[in-house]
Amino acid sequence: MQCLSDLGAACCGRLAKLGGAGGHRRRLLEMGFVPGTRFRVVRRVDIGGVLELELRGCRVTLRTTEARDILVEDVFE
Repeated sequence: MQCLSDLGAACCGRLAKLGGAGGHRRRLLEMGFVPGTRFRVVRRVDIGGVLELELRGCRVTLRTTEARDILVEDVFE
């Protein structure tokens, strides 16, 4: 398993485990970051530290600091 924040653009995989605490973790779950969900990294912007992801038919943007709390598996390009 690896952190979502370590992935580059065009990587796909499956969410394995959600970290974080309290409200932050709950907000990620509300946005669809549920273990077992497939995702694709659409774009990575290192200057602002932002990841754009596609999961469950929607595009979501996360800061890389938020993405560090998400572990992924079955990653491929």
